[in-house]
Amino acid sequence: MLAVLCLLASLLVLHTGPAAGDALVMSHVTAHFGKTLEECREESGLSSDIMEEFHHFWNEEFEVVHRELGCAIICMSNKFSLLKEDQRMHHMNMHDYIKSFPNGEILSELMVDMIHNCEKPNDDIEDDCVRVVKTAACFKEESKKKGIAPEMAMIEAVLEKYI
Repeated sequence: MLAVLCLLASLLVLHTGPAAGDALVMSHVTAHFGKTLEECREESGLSSDIMEEFHHFWNEEFEVVHRELGCAIICMSNKFSLLKEDQRMHHMNMHDYIKSFPNGEILSELMVDMIHNCEKPNDDIEDDCVRVVKTAACFKEESKKKGIAPEMAMIEAVLEKYI
């Protein structure tokens, strides 16, 4: 079944152009980044209900609003050194992280720019968790607008690589 999903994801990239290829890269980033969620659940105060919802981050119905999600994202980001001490994105580390995935170089600059542009309007929010969850909500919306948000099937197709 997994092989079929991988084949379908590959065909999707070949037949639908760059946006689908970018979404496939994003699925790798999402799957790898998400593997730290369980480790960060307790530290961030994430309830099991919100944690379950978080697995559907890219789903249209999932609202990125809970402060605890911001705390979890901070914890998860710190596992990969993606934030500076002030809990804002470390641009170089984020570029390197994204480029570490198959074809990540095609999405690295865009993702870093999008995150940076989503951080700016929230920069005056003192509560790190609230600022990060607002940045994440903006990033999700911008990703959808640009057609790089992955579908759940794409994430599931690559998930096994990162477990």
